[in-house]
Amino acid sequence: MEEVESHAGSTPLIFRIVVPVLIGLAFLAAWEFGVRYFEVSKFVLPAPSSVAAALIDDFPSLLASLWNTLRVTIEAFFSALVLGVLFAVLFAQSRVFEISLFPYAVILQVTPIISIAPLILIWVGLDHVDRALLILATIVAFFPILANTTLGLKSADHNLRNLFDLYHARRWQRLIELEFPTALPYLLAGAKISGGLALIGTVVAEFVAGSGSGTGLAWRIIESGNRLNISRMFAALLLLSALGISIFFLLSAIERVLLKNWHESAVGREN
Repeated sequence: MEEVESHAGSTPLIFRIVVPVLIGLAFLAAWEFGVRYFEVSKFVLPAPSSVAAALIDDFPSLLASLWNTLRVTIEAFFSALVLGVLFAVLFAQSRVFEISLFPYAVILQVTPIISIAPLILIWVGLDHVDRALLILATIVAFFPILANTTLGLKSADHNLRNLFDLYHARRWQRLIELEFPTALPYLLAGAKISGGLALIGTVVAEFVAGSGSGTGLAWRIIESGNRLNISRMFAALLLLSALGISIFFLLSAIERVLLKNWHESAVGREN
């Protein structure tokens, strides 16, 4: 087993990049061939070449929509990050607060966002759609950070806790010097989940808000479908997928940078 892990860890980076790229290119080639050979209508399934042409032709408008979606996603992610960490600290410090408020966080998590989106839009007002999008995306991204960080803050070694008690450390000293470093890997793991959920929440909210949502990518998808411009729809979907992948890899890179010199998960990966 150790030999297998060692062999996997020594796989060259270029190999891990080239193989997935070649598989993707083979899939696109098969897709292009299948559409052309079976003469599939572009209103049903456009060829990759048609999608690429639509992406190039409508790139300025799609790029503007991409920025609108990205802006709300970033704002929602950082809002969820701040709120999640604050409530996690509160829950870790007070059992009473955790028992009182954690069930409501669970309710927000399990409630389908699309069911409360119209209500949030009414409360906020149709003149402030961007604010409604931010609230909805924050609700979706909030829980993973809260749950993971709370677990991390409670996972500090009990022997170290006793040592801090022995030296009469203050509560804030224990929090900063012991509990936060212990919780950091949990927080970063939750952040990777929340990054994707913030994007999902933004897209769902844009679907519900419609054309008043600042013409995000979700509205471009709806608009293209209504006009039977399926190539443009696929181009918008491609940009959404690329955005989600970029968010995940960016957060993964931040995780490696913050953990690589001391945490076992990152040290093992580096070695």
